[in-house]
Amino acid sequence: MIADFHFLRPWWLLAVLAAGLLVWLMRRQSDMRSRWKHLIAPNLLDHLLIDRGRQSGFRPVYLVAGLIALSGLAAAGPTWERERPPFVEDTAPLVIAVDLGPTMNATDISPTRLERAKLKVRDIMAKRKGARTALFAYAGSAHMVLPLTEDASLISTYLAALSPALMPVEGKNTAKALEAAEAALADEPAPGTILFLTDGIEQSAFTAFSQYEGRNDLMVLGIGTEAGGPVKTESGAYLTDGTGARVLARLDVDALQELRSSSSAQVATVTLDDGDVDWIVRRIQTSFAQRTEEGLTRWRDMGWYLTIVVAILVALTFRRGHHVRWLGTVVLILSFHMPGRAEAADFMDLWLTPDQQGQRAFSRGDYAAAAEHFSDPEWRGVSLYRAGRYQDAIDAFAQSTAPESYFNQGNSLMHLDKPEEAIGAYQQALKQRTGWAEAKTNLALAERRKEEKDKQEDDKQQEAAGLDPDEVQFDDKAKHGKEGEVQTGAQTAEMWMRNIQVSPAALLARKFAIEASQEDRQ
Repeated sequence: MIADFHFLRPWWLLAVLAAGLLVWLMRRQSDMRSRWKHLIAPNLLDHLLIDRGRQSGFRPVYLVAGLIALSGLAAAGPTWERERPPFVEDTAPLVIAVDLGPTMNATDISPTRLERAKLKVRDIMAKRKGARTALFAYAGSAHMVLPLTEDASLISTYLAALSPALMPVEGKNTAKALEAAEAALADEPAPGTILFLTDGIEQSAFTAFSQYEGRNDLMVLGIGTEAGGPVKTESGAYLTDGTGARVLARLDVDALQELRSSSSAQVATVTLDDGDVDWIVRRIQTSFAQRTEEGLTRWRDMGWYLTIVVAILVALTFRRGHHVRWLGTVVLILSFHMPGRAEAADFMDLWLTPDQQGQRAFSRGDYAAAAEHFSDPEWRGVSLYRAGRYQDAIDAFAQSTAPESYFNQGNSLMHLDKPEEAIGAYQQALKQRTGWAEAKTNLALAERRKEEKDKQEDDKQQEAAGLDPDEVQFDDKAKHGKEGEVQTGAQTAEMWMRNIQVSPAALLARKFAIEASQEDRQ
């Protein structure tokens, strides 16, 4: 501990020298003999000076100099131990990439490899309660299913909907999945873990794993057996080759061992019990602790403890009369006994900044109070968003031009059922941060909602004109009217959101197809 002692801001130690200089100057100024000895002859100076004897007792200059010295020491930041930075999660973020290739429907592991992988994901989440987890799916293309979230029930809902039929591109591109998962953790303040649940890593992806230089830990859990098993199709039949024989999908254990030896990835195979899950959870926490200790810990600033001493000494600097001298101390004592909420708020203003008070309220879940305190527009906007005050949140986010601000504006506008404005906000976010997966996903949802609203408006206009909703009409006079069949039972925004919750498979299939087509165009 003594060997680690140092100052975070050593230049402030010059204030200690300034305090000593102040005492020396004041003592020199009060020494009348030294001031006049060069102007008056020594034999005359002894008779002119009135010797009042050597001054004794505590002089105010000593108190002032002590305050300067202590303040300088406090500002210099003495420290000897480390601490974790604020707002960094105690649990590592985890990205789970699930292989949705056709062979994941092999039955060598009951009921299938994919279903066993889903069970493993649920077990991992159960052992990491409150930890943030993201879900990806990949085959020939890679797609985000859900961004980092603590909502285990939401992940479970979308996890159940995963199947090879959702994937728009055939094949296996594990390197692409690694790239997408890495992007999801790029803005995280703490390092995380990327876990692949797959029945094999193709040789073309070995280079991506061996050359990986990111800060996140890589793990691979092989799902399957060396003996292999028949592969079920979506129709319930078994996959066959050209001769009509059933295809047996085998787990290439040798390839997994080669991957472990040629890269930093941790590799294991699935077990029937929870041994593999325990290994994954233990490895995640161990790696997180090591990496945060290496790169994310900082020195604890102990200088603020000295400010307590400084505050007490400042209270004793009042010199006019007995009552005034102790006024600062009396006010300090009485401040701890101020009754009432308003008085308590005034007391907090003495010690905490508005943003610090807002953070305290936010951590308690009192988002309305947090919004009243925060001066930072981003934090105020997030608090208003959590409080359900979406229009006020938009006004707060609009004070910033950062891509996150436009993204949050888009989310708030979607809650207000303003998809057209939300589209513009998401597009602005993507202009500044190209390839942002969450913004692309929300943009696609906003565009879909806008199409539905446009159809609803068309329905209303045709009903107002007295047209049968199922009737096709032609505008032969102007030659610019609309032709087509108008669907009945237009959906409201609430129905649309409900459909997303109860039919995640259809939503994911459309989302994956849109993303795959966008990549093809790029």
